[in-house]
Amino acid sequence: MALVMYDLDGTLLDTAGEIGEAANLTLADFNHGRVSDDQVRSWIGHGTGWLMKTAWQHTEGADVDPWDQVMARFTHHYEITAGTTSTAFPYVLETLQKARDYGVKQAIITNKERRFTDRILEMHGLHNAFELVICGDTLAVKKPNPGVIDHCLATLGATHGESLFVGDSEIDVATAKAAGVVCWAVPYGYNMGRPIADAMPDRIVPDIREVPNYFRHL
Repeated sequence: MALVMYDLDGTLLDTAGEIGEAANLTLADFNHGRVSDDQVRSWIGHGTGWLMKTAWQHTEGADVDPWDQVMARFTHHYEITAGTTSTAFPYVLETLQKARDYGVKQAIITNKERRFTDRILEMHGLHNAFELVICGDTLAVKKPNPGVIDHCLATLGATHGESLFVGDSEIDVATAKAAGVVCWAVPYGYNMGRPIADAMPDRIVPDIREVPNYFRHL
């Protein structure tokens, strides 16, 4: 059974702007300075908690204890901004449809928390586009732990040899390699400011248009 697994942020959708807005609104709540969109792009991938802590460390202002207060404000702001300014990268929507027409099962594996992932997918009309969505808080582990891919394959009844992972970061590549799954990477995403070629994916594609054709050769 053919299965393609996608990362979300930086692979399917450009979400950096709305994440940055939520982060800056949170920082302002505690009289901290702002962070730039470029900084936010380089911090996406480990989940919102890690991103917010990194933004906090890069700005001046008073410490807050407990940290839960900061994350509560971020959650409040991001639940409002999620899905409002993000856009699909080129050829994403038509490729998802074409893969579906080919009978390829599709899944998302993201480190973003479920509440935000669901809202973004719904706002973009993609809430029914995938057979499975694994978020950063779905399992006891998250990327780069290969358990997320193993869980996806087991749930959907796919094998490693008939599956493909598509991402944009070294975290995605490391996850796929650890799981023994072929990994393609796009060069336009959020890889902490480093060229995705450094992560040595199996293939770098300019966009995801070639994904459905991958399964024609299996």
